[in-house]
Amino acid sequence: MGGQHQGAVAEVVGVSGGGCRDRPLAGCDGGLDGAHGRGPAVVAAVAGHVEGHLDEIGPVRGSSVPAWGTYAGGDERISMLAGPGQVLAGRYRVTDRPEYLRVLAMDEQSGTSVQLTGLELPGLLTAVDPAYGEPGHGEPVYGDPVPAQGERLVRRVAAVAAGVPAHPRLLGGAGAFVDGELLWTVEECPAGVPLAALLADGPVPPYRVAELASDLAGALRALHEAGLTHGNLSADTVLVCEDGAALLGGLDAGVALEALCEELGGPAGRRRYEVRAGLLGPRTERWPMDGGPAGDCWALGVLLFRLLTGAAPYPEDDLATLLGAVRDDRRASTHGCGPLGPLVERLLQPDAALRPTAVQTWRELTGLLAAAPEPFGPVPPVLLPVRRPEGPLVPRGRRAGRGSGPAADTGGSGPPPRPPRVPPALLGPLLLAAVLVALVLAVGAVVLFAG
Repeated sequence: MGGQHQGAVAEVVGVSGGGCRDRPLAGCDGGLDGAHGRGPAVVAAVAGHVEGHLDEIGPVRGSSVPAWGTYAGGDERISMLAGPGQVLAGRYRVTDRPEYLRVLAMDEQSGTSVQLTGLELPGLLTAVDPAYGEPGHGEPVYGDPVPAQGERLVRRVAAVAAGVPAHPRLLGGAGAFVDGELLWTVEECPAGVPLAALLADGPVPPYRVAELASDLAGALRALHEAGLTHGNLSADTVLVCEDGAALLGGLDAGVALEALCEELGGPAGRRRYEVRAGLLGPRTERWPMDGGPAGDCWALGVLLFRLLTGAAPYPEDDLATLLGAVRDDRRASTHGCGPLGPLVERLLQPDAALRPTAVQTWRELTGLLAAAPEPFGPVPPVLLPVRRPEGPLVPRGRRAGRGSGPAADTGGSGPPPRPPRVPPALLGPLLLAAVLVALVLAVGAVVLFAG
């Protein structure tokens, strides 16, 4: 089944090489199929417009839409399809599968490390159109039968990817392809760890969060200035490189998921809501009250709150509770966010007009980091002053006689020593006078006795 639909590979968008903080602003040489500096796909109009019809929808109970990963038969089939050593789409050799529908692979055509994110498609999307190849129904690719809807999803991902600007903080995307009953999206994967792995260790220090947020705000700024929206920002779609830089990814996957929601549930309404609920669940970042750039900035505020406190600002017990709290702005206080508290508070404002833009957020974070104390890590303990004892620091010796006492204290903290009875300057003259007196007395004694 692995090579059945290789012809559904979309036109790829180049995966740029290079490092993380030293990634070029205008793209890198090399990459897939000779493309240079092209970024990943983004969601041009992400669902999340729950305001206005939330009361009509109500809680989702007994939805007929299965959850993520249940369309195609379970984990055993995925294990066979995405095991290490298998080649997908004729070029991506799987090296590891750290998560259920996320695999790491090597692009055998370019030698680039990539990450593949899978999305299971229901059977109605992978059924081959019997009229495919007939006049008016498209042309076969490499002679292979291609699912009608699956191919349409692939082309939507590629179409949005074509308009993404180059930016050093965006992971390069390589389009999507259908393999069996799975839709795979491809993006570059430099050395690093997912932000979710860092978050699993607990809250992140505020100034480290500011560094990460500055990178993400810069990536969002580039997308928004190009007239695009990300729509898939979360700890799972951010990669932290070995040099500490944060790269924003997951964009092709976001396009594919939103396209699948539209295929299954239509452009709007209750059915689309149920599809998104089954695929996304109560993940706060994916349910803004408004779409577009303002929704991206709101999702960034949610992510910052999560990094700083270790929890979401809204309850995530179930989707109905989450959406009600978002609509009514019932959230936790930002007092635990430290120096980033005021910025997070503004990013989470229910009124989109009151939120800072990605440009304003980036500038505020840059200013905060410029004034940040060094180092960003733990502060060394403060040494408190020690009170000195009142007595002498050196113990006094035993009293050897009447001359010993205060004068014997060499510590300098006792009473001052008594000055000598005869000044040292008079000792010489007095000694000479004593000798002369002795001579006079001796001469007088001789004269007296010789008389």
